[in-house]
Order: sequence, then structure tokens, then C-alpha cells
Amino acid sequence: MQRSLNTDPILRLEAVKLTLMSQAGPVNILNGIELVIREGEAVGLVGPSGSGKSTMLMVMTGLERPTSGKVTVKSKELSAMSEDEAARFRRGNVGIVFQSFHLIPTMTALENVAVPLEIALIPDAFARAKEELVAVGLGHRLDHYPSQLSGGEQQRVALARALAPRPSLLFADEPTGNLDGRTGAEIIDMMFKLQRERGSTLVLVTHDDALARRCDRIVRLRDGHIEAIEDGAHEGDAAPDVAIAAVAE
Repeated sequence: MQRSLNTDPILRLEAVKLTLMSQAGPVNILNGIELVIREGEAVGLVGPSGSGKSTMLMVMTGLERPTSGKVTVKSKELSAMSEDEAARFRRGNVGIVFQSFHLIPTMTALENVAVPLEIALIPDAFARAKEELVAVGLGHRLDHYPSQLSGGEQQRVALARALAPRPSLLFADEPTGNLDGRTGAEIIDMMFKLQRERGSTLVLVTHDDALARRCDRIVRLRDGHIEAIEDGAHEGDAAPDVAIAAVAE
């Protein structure tokens, strides 16, 4: 039986198209996407390379403006915002985890996580950052720089940074792409655990069908179109979480 979900939409795409120019002429990346994502839901975006899944994530977060159509997030028309307005909106509402960790090399793990909190003028930014790093098993790595951390540890810092402002929406674009299998599994277990504990909405871009099936729904893309939408995880289907104690070793 699937877990109970809030039926309120948190994100809506209406007739979203994105066309980019190339030397050969216009290239249609997204072709009239229609999608509603509910509050607290986990959605996996899957499809072959070039299907438009990463571009769709960029449009959902306001990092890319659609050529036409409408993107609404938390009842706000994100697609109508300027770059500055969209950036301000993301601060408290959207967290993003990329395949490449995008940590600031001259800052410690603690400072990397505290940065978005300070920008958002959240009180006690460093105390909150420490809590988030402890939550992902890195309480013993607060003062380490990215070059002193393993790939898995860097991705956990990136996850803590994305979650620190307590966003309603968490986006992850191939978050295990640069990690070995076991480390990637630990990161994914942690991501799902924290997402469900906090009731946030997760949009996960992945090429891994088994991973996508841990989500509540799977959106399959091909050539910029939604090819199919399927039910995903059912209670008891997901792989068991890796113990946090083991992750922290």
C-alpha cells in the first residue's frame, strides 16, 4: 500500500516549452510539458540521455526560463520572475543537490553549509549548519575543507547545505553520479530518510530505474515529452536504509 500523500499541488508545469538556438537552427528541448507535483511527494525523473530531464529540473527551479508556458511553485509564478526575484524565491523554498558537489574550496564544511543560511538572514546560521552536518553523519568533519573530504563526504556536505534552510522542495540531479555504488546508496538512503522526516517534496533526476522506483511516482521523459507517469514505491518495496552509525564511521 502506498503511503498517504498530501493532495495539494506544490509545483505545476503548464504547456512548458523550451527552445534553444544552435548553429543548425532551433532545438526543441521541452515540448509542452504538463505536470503537477504534490506536497510531500517524491518524484523520479527518468529517461535516456538527451531526453530533457535535467533541463526540466532547471526549469522547475527557475534556473532556466521556459520559452513559453507557465511554472508555478507554491502558488507563485516562477516563470514570470526576473533572475533576481527567482534567486530570492529559491533561498527559503528550494534546495538543489547536483552531481558535482559545487562546494566552495576555500571554506570548511561548516562554512559551506552556513553560507545559504547567512544569505537568507537566518539567525544562528552556524549552529543550524552544525545540526545539519550532524544529521548527515559529518559532525566530526566540521572544520575540514572539501579537498580533505572523500567524494561521499562532499556530497553529504552538499546535501546538508541544500536542506539547511528547510526548503519545501528538494531537487537532486544525478546525486550519485560521481560516487561508487556503496557510497551512492548511503547518500540516497540518507536523502529519502531526511525528505520523509521533514515532509519536503523531492524531485530526483536519475538514469537508474531501480532508484526511481523508490519514489512515489516516476515520470518518464523522451525527446522532451512526458512518455508515461507510473506509480513508484510501495511500503516495503524500498531497500533498507544504511544505518546512520555506519555512515558516520
